[in-house]
Amino acid sequence: MTTPVEASGLPTSDEAWDAFVAADPLGSYLQTSPWGRIKRANGWRPRRVVAGTAGGPIGAQLLVRHSGPLPWSFAYAPRGPVAAAWTPDAVAALGDALRQAARRGHRLSHVRIEPPVERDGPLDPYGSLRQALVANGWRPAPPIQPAASRIIDLTADEAALWGDLRSKWRQYVNRARRASIRVVDAEGDRLPEFYAIYRQTAARTGLLIRTEESYRAVWDAFRPLGMARLLFAEDEEGAAQAALFLLRCGDRVVEPYGGMTAAGASSRANYLLKWEAIRLSREAGATSYDLWGLVHAGIDQFKAGFGGREVHYVGAWDLVVDPLGHLATELGVRARAVYVRQVRARRLRGADDGDGAGRQGAASPPEGEP
Repeated sequence: MTTPVEASGLPTSDEAWDAFVAADPLGSYLQTSPWGRIKRANGWRPRRVVAGTAGGPIGAQLLVRHSGPLPWSFAYAPRGPVAAAWTPDAVAALGDALRQAARRGHRLSHVRIEPPVERDGPLDPYGSLRQALVANGWRPAPPIQPAASRIIDLTADEAALWGDLRSKWRQYVNRARRASIRVVDAEGDRLPEFYAIYRQTAARTGLLIRTEESYRAVWDAFRPLGMARLLFAEDEEGAAQAALFLLRCGDRVVEPYGGMTAAGASSRANYLLKWEAIRLSREAGATSYDLWGLVHAGIDQFKAGFGGREVHYVGAWDLVVDPLGHLATELGVRARAVYVRQVRARRLRGADDGDGAGRQGAASPPEGEP
């Protein structure tokens, strides 16, 4: 893979780093510089560690948080690292670079990564990547991002994509069309409508979401770069019945946020919306569509009806730099996670529960914490 890098050979500037991430077919928006800037508001400091190898660079954008009164910081690379080649040498080089970064005053307790690599797939044949991680001091850790997803290959023609839908799903798409449901692009002025739908859906399904301002921050960061898209399924009067908030990195489109109203469940607007999101992403030149997370049977079944392939990732891995700091920091992170969930649950407690739209895959889970 040809990687755009600086003269030093490593993509260290924001522009070079974002180009490096976008050039990787597995590159995620969670590893881009806009995401790092977004997370500053939540107390995370973005830092990059990049190493050169014979196969090209490997690196990660880390989100670093200091754990209150403790002297250590925890570093996390969501859907990272990014690698030109996933070789044992690259894994070793990254580990060395992270340990050097810890010695340069970061006082890291541990680093957690979640490589966007399919378990037992082409980059992990017979578990070879996981074996290389273990050999270099990494240990399995609790995942933060979804452990599995469904990926649709958009290089097929539209007829083939349509044919991959289950017959009942095609019927539901056509049913929504007969009900005069239409799919439209929207701009940031309609984010409050999106959030209202997303909030209702979260209340029905038990998913935890952030404040409306959090999604505004994502939109404001990615939309000017052409990396964000907001789609609504509307009825004849223009009332929104379903919504999807899409993010694009390179040739991959991801749907991290979405939901539907009770009326949308009845009209099957969410089926038409999902199909149009897939079709429009292909039309816009994307080569893959990531349905982002399989969290329970209802959502799994709903997403499976749109075709594609279920992918299970190699999981989360920790590199412990300071054993005592690791123990103390993990206890602090878990306590904070419980607190955050309690706060979000209180905010959502008064949300409208609709009239029984159910758990049928209306929403995608939010991108993990952080």
